[in-house]
Amino acid sequence: MSVSLAFAALASSSAAIFTPQIAFQSAAPVPAAVAQDAQASGDNSANSVQPTTPATAEAADLDQAIDPSSAPQPEDGEHETGDTIVVSGEAADPMKDPLVEVNEAAFEMSQEVDAAIIEPVAEVYEEGLPKPIRSGLRNFFRNLLEPVNALNFMLQLKPGKAFETLGRFAINSTVGIGGLVDVAKREPFNLPRRRNGFANTLGYYGVGPGPFLVVPLLGPTTLRDALGGALDQAVLPTAVGGIFTSPALGIPAYTITSLEDRIEFDERIAKINASDDPYYAVRETYLCRREADIAALKNRPAPRDCSVEAILGESDPAVVPAISGVNANAITAGETPSEMQLSIAEPAAEPPAIIFVSKEIVQPLPSDYGTPER
Repeated sequence: MSVSLAFAALASSSAAIFTPQIAFQSAAPVPAAVAQDAQASGDNSANSVQPTTPATAEAADLDQAIDPSSAPQPEDGEHETGDTIVVSGEAADPMKDPLVEVNEAAFEMSQEVDAAIIEPVAEVYEEGLPKPIRSGLRNFFRNLLEPVNALNFMLQLKPGKAFETLGRFAINSTVGIGGLVDVAKREPFNLPRRRNGFANTLGYYGVGPGPFLVVPLLGPTTLRDALGGALDQAVLPTAVGGIFTSPALGIPAYTITSLEDRIEFDERIAKINASDDPYYAVRETYLCRREADIAALKNRPAPRDCSVEAILGESDPAVVPAISGVNANAITAGETPSEMQLSIAEPAAEPPAIIFVSKEIVQPLPSDYGTPER
């Protein structure tokens, strides 16, 4: 996902370049062959620059600002004087997904396993098992993690939520028949289930997500979330022992939890698989939702829309170039500059702030670029 911008302009002294990839070009020199032919015929027009009317220059600049490719392209042999400076930069964070090739291979394998095994089994589990039994199994295994949720709320200095979570665990473990029925969320208790874990605690205290990872059969995660999840699973076996250390509990818990997650997120998974780049969609939606989880712990709004449509850019209106004095909403996406109907608007009283995405570079024009002869 890269963005490139190109602008052509004339200046009398210098030009400032700020964008990640910009080509600055002075007026195109006259080809040597044309100059020689003109000199032989006694015509000096080849060495002169005809003045351009303001209206014509404004229209040309407007078309080039909307569509940089409409600017005149230099022919072979031009720009040999070094009057073109190209500045490029990397917009993506290389640390976000340094193992992208390995992750893509693991993702493709996971997709094949999901299509061949997990999805069919999830459909049979959903349709073949009565919903009350499914809900009971789900509630039972979720209830076992409530002490871990409460512990992390305490570590995050949220004692109120920690005691509410412990209250849920006590109510559901007794009145709810060992957690098979989520009685605590109903009247008169009204104690909602709040997921938490050591990965959230690390993020709450400023630990970054680290590299993005795709673990076969486990799905997308990050280094922080993988370590946090391992700590979550180790609490009960370490603190209680007994059956919590036995595969007889661990394997059914993992299997049922995975199938329930597959059923819960089936619609989202279908949208991701239907996208042009499923791997990108999985990575960005996962990272975005984890950002939202950490923000919620800090009582902050989600930094951005984490829906699949927003991540893929399907819910946003077409983005058009910002042109001074032009109402961008009047530009119809997909049309050529000559076909666009532009409405000139009054300059804004307070223009939006400019955000520079790379260091400022000031490059003077070539010394031989003087005032054109008239």
